[in-house]
Amino acid sequence: MSILTIILNIFIPPVGVALAKGIGKDFIINLILTLLFFIPGVIHAFYVTAK
Repeated sequence: MSILTIILNIFIPPVGVALAKGIGKDFIINLILTLLFFIPGVIHAFYVTAK
């Protein structure tokens, strides 16, 4: 995981997921989590990019 990915996952989680996996199922899930509650979006972003 690069420094850029870590910074994006903390501040703009959907962008980090989009760069790692593209616009798809993971991006939509992360966008919804981030819009509803920010912290679960960050956790999901780290999970998706580390997987």
